[in-house]
Amino acid sequence: MLPPPDSQTLVIFDFPARKAGGEEQRHALRALAEDIAAEPDLLWKIWTEDKAAGRSGGIYLFRNRAAAEAYHAKHAARLTAVGVTGIEAVYRSYNAELTAITRGPVSAS
Repeated sequence: MLPPPDSQTLVIFDFPARKAGGEEQRHALRALAEDIAAEPDLLWKIWTEDKAAGRSGGIYLFRNRAAAEAYHAKHAARLTAVGVTGIEAVYRSYNAELTAITRGPVSAS
C-alpha cells in the first residue's frame, strides 16, 4: 500500500558501496551531504553502511510522496552517472503513534 500523496514518506536507498577512498572522497561525500541537506522538503536523512556486505545507502524522510519521488529520480540519476548500479529504493509510511513510543526521530506534523 502506498502512503497518501500528502503524508510524510520514507525512502530507503540501498546500493553497492563505492571503494573506500581517501581525503578527496571524504570531501566529495561532505559536499554531497550538504547538497542533500538543502533538498526541498527533506526532513532528515540517516546514512547507512554495511561494510561487510559492501552496501551503502540511506533512510530519508520527506514531507510528502511527491518530494520523495522527485528526490529518488535525482539521486538515482546521480548515482548512475558515477557508475553505481543495482540501486534499490522503497517507499514507506510509518505508524506515528507507535513510533513516538519507541522514540523514532519523526513527528506527526
